[in-house]
Amino acid sequence: MSRGPRHRFECRLAWTGAGTTSGYRDYGRDVRVDFDGKPSLHGSAAPAFRGDGSRHNPEDLLVAALSACHCISYLAECARAGVEVVAYEDSASGELALVDGGLQFVDVLLRPRVTIATDADVARAERLHARAHDGCFIARSVNFPVRHEATVIRASGEGEM
Repeated sequence: MSRGPRHRFECRLAWTGAGTTSGYRDYGRDVRVDFDGKPSLHGSAAPAFRGDGSRHNPEDLLVAALSACHCISYLAECARAGVEVVAYEDSASGELALVDGGLQFVDVLLRPRVTIATDADVARAERLHARAHDGCFIARSVNFPVRHEATVIRASGEGEM
């Protein structure tokens, strides 16, 4: 059990889908998630599970949370190490598979593309991804591999990337 600081994150969820659960095909999967002081999030199930493909689904949000956590952790590591990041993008993907009779995430792959200042150390910037992974609260909380295949490049010059 942790002895350090604790942080609580809260939301309220309301099912907004139409119909009733009288049958699997008979109800909408739409939900609204409310957060104090923040915009509501309108979600649904993934289309594979009869949801609305125009809304965010829990699977998308889990992959996005892992991507965002790695990014934020990486930027912090770079700031502490004196590596100036000028741009960061990621193309992340996750895979669900049947395990012991149920679907679960079995892998998430992050593909960050980082641009650093022209005088920054590329090798050091690459190594910091491992530290960022170790420090990512979300990656530390899941029971499947979260891998990263990072690309680090130097900015090509004044105002260019």
